[in-house]
Amino acid sequence: MERVPAVRRRRLGEELRRLRDLAGLTSGEAAGLAGWHQSKVSRIETGRSSVRAEDVTVLLDVYAVRDRDLRDLLATLAGNGYQRGWWHDFRDVLPVEYRDFISLETGASRARSMENSVVPGLLQTPAYAEALTRDVMPQLSRREVDALVRVRIARQAVLHQDPPLELEAVLDEAVLRRSVGGPEVMAGQLRALEEAAKLPQVRLQVLPFTAGGHMGVTGSFVVFSFPNTSDLDVVVVDHLTSSLYVDRKEDIEAYGAAFARLQDRALPYEESAAMIAELRAELSG
Repeated sequence: MERVPAVRRRRLGEELRRLRDLAGLTSGEAAGLAGWHQSKVSRIETGRSSVRAEDVTVLLDVYAVRDRDLRDLLATLAGNGYQRGWWHDFRDVLPVEYRDFISLETGASRARSMENSVVPGLLQTPAYAEALTRDVMPQLSRREVDALVRVRIARQAVLHQDPPLELEAVLDEAVLRRSVGGPEVMAGQLRALEEAAKLPQVRLQVLPFTAGGHMGVTGSFVVFSFPNTSDLDVVVVDHLTSSLYVDRKEDIEAYGAAFARLQDRALPYEESAAMIAELRAELSG
């Protein structure tokens, strides 16, 4: 079974408890209807133990939840039970934390991404992804690099699924000016950003150097939102060797407010696209 980190267990437990309350059941009554001991429902709701998608299905049936999108989302938070995500085939090169990030990304309906150093993975070209992976992890073999690049590109399918992931990205100007892979690779990457900015599901803005200091310089982050309820939102903050999952409501609200401020300080969409085109023309010329 795919590992589910504590943050997702807690979010899942909180949502299941909310649904139980809406159904007008006590934890003991829910356990009786499910054929379980009351302690099992308690452990699930408090996030103290992992839960299989099959158990989530049982509880949703007990609570008469018929919303298919919500049922699918909660199954995703449970790690999809024994259903393997496509990333499972790359488990020999993907850290558990990265697999879990992909699982969150796959189940989300919206992502708000602040990047202060590199192009977001969902918008990278294969050449850029390869050059970046080699620079950041020079110890990897050719096979491992190729596998990680394939994963990076496969992740981008969420932007074209039905319905697509809605991506709002704010890129510090440094992202566009950092020469990853050399001028030719960067020109291709900037061209790809121009094309991505035309997609209705992508809203891309550039935060220019003239904006001065901003909270985004302290670290990149992504806010994932899920269909049906904002109570399941999760913030992922990147570190050098790991990622921090933030799920406290007040912290999520703080990151959401910070992202809105960054959007206000960034160039409008049209001006952002024009800046990317100008920098690409400089590299191509």
